[in-house]
Amino acid sequence: MNCFVTVSFRSRKRDMHSALKLTRTTHLHFVTGKLAEQAVRDIVRELASRHSFEYSIGVMPITVAALMTPKWLASKVHPPDQTTHIIVPGYCGEDLETLRNQLSVEVVLGPKDCRDLPTLFGNRPQPVSLDRYDIEIIAEINHAPRLTIDQFADQARQLVADGADRIDIGCDPARRCDQIADYVRVLTEQNIAVSIDTFNRQETETAVQAGASLVLSVNSENRHWAVDWGCEIVAIPDTPTDLDSLDETVEYLSRRNVPMRLDPILEPIGAGLAASLVRYSLVRHRYPELAMMMGIGNLTELTDVDSAGINLMLLGICQELSIHSVLTTQVIDWAQSSVRECDHARRLVWAAVDRGTPPKNLSNQLVMLRDRRRPAFSTETLDALAESIKDNNYRLFAQQGELHLISRRLHLSAIDPFLLFDQLLGQPIADNIDRSHAFYLGYEMAKASISLTLGKQYDQDQPLDWGLLTDHQQSHRLARSNRHRNP
Repeated sequence: MNCFVTVSFRSRKRDMHSALKLTRTTHLHFVTGKLAEQAVRDIVRELASRHSFEYSIGVMPITVAALMTPKWLASKVHPPDQTTHIIVPGYCGEDLETLRNQLSVEVVLGPKDCRDLPTLFGNRPQPVSLDRYDIEIIAEINHAPRLTIDQFADQARQLVADGADRIDIGCDPARRCDQIADYVRVLTEQNIAVSIDTFNRQETETAVQAGASLVLSVNSENRHWAVDWGCEIVAIPDTPTDLDSLDETVEYLSRRNVPMRLDPILEPIGAGLAASLVRYSLVRHRYPELAMMMGIGNLTELTDVDSAGINLMLLGICQELSIHSVLTTQVIDWAQSSVRECDHARRLVWAAVDRGTPPKNLSNQLVMLRDRRRPAFSTETLDALAESIKDNNYRLFAQQGELHLISRRLHLSAIDPFLLFDQLLGQPIADNIDRSHAFYLGYEMAKASISLTLGKQYDQDQPLDWGLLTDHQQSHRLARSNRHRNP
């Protein structure tokens, strides 16, 4: 049920309660459509009691609030004389000046869903900028020489678009790539930073000559070559648990002024994850002046779990330890959006560490499988809605473990969408279900069922919210209604 959109005071963003300075003389006039009338009345009644303000509700001669426009509302809103603020449906976000010019009180744009009205009256945190970060994302393209130059370049450009700062060319350990310079140049010519991931000396030197500015990785076996490369390297221990060998490599390279960043090697669960995290902390303590890198793909690629949470946790560790670069890859299916996840995660962890607070209530972009909150209507509100509807269109809700289908004097509910549809077919109103309508209901019921299974918020005609993976589709049904409506 779409009734309102995001809070906006046009020239300022702040909590509605503090901005309005609510008192017992405050009178808020809430504008809504017929469909949401009962829900708005129930919600506002509770809010007025809790926050001590006067209110009135203006029900416009239109079913769905989403179809209102400021121009259309201007001649139809008639608030009481004592009104101090008018709260209009959020789909009126465009051209609010039309309303402000017509009315003598402040016009406020409300939230998208009337169930979110309570959030306007709480102590909401001030918006936090997520523009700042200091962790470099190095995105590895595995076995890059197995791709054509064009395929490689396309993948690299997409990774950069997703947030990567550097592309790591993962070479094929089974064979040397004689065209490695071409892979490097196709990126450096586009001003894309490049690292080379190989233990082959000839590949490394050719790549560096072509413009690669970072070499992964160097230990006691190849550190003597690094002296002549003239670029930064990543120093690693000979084996993950051998920090003494890392110390020896650091000392060797330091004496020869080779720029470096250190990677004690992250190990997967079951192979020493906890111990490896301790080593990162020890290395940071030993070498506070040196840059560090963490290869986080060792965990995301080798753990059967969606990668977003792991990426956030690892980048949080990196932020606290001043590890300013991470190496990731996107090979396994559950890590296909790792670069985008890391890009958002590095912003969250920077803000959290800078503020000294947990990264909570800053963004929902990494809350992908479930949702932050799922406000629900009471059964009484849904029953009242069914009684107030005058048309035979269907409204779907998914809440508290059940699917609800509502139309004129009809309220059906079931756990299984097939059972719900069977119930509907047994109703006289089912005569209006043609193939197009059946397809629409099936599609929406599938979304609603997925929402119940995962614990997500379902809003009819709106895409499910998958965080940064959300496909923001336009509602075709609402668009058609908007074109043909005559309120």
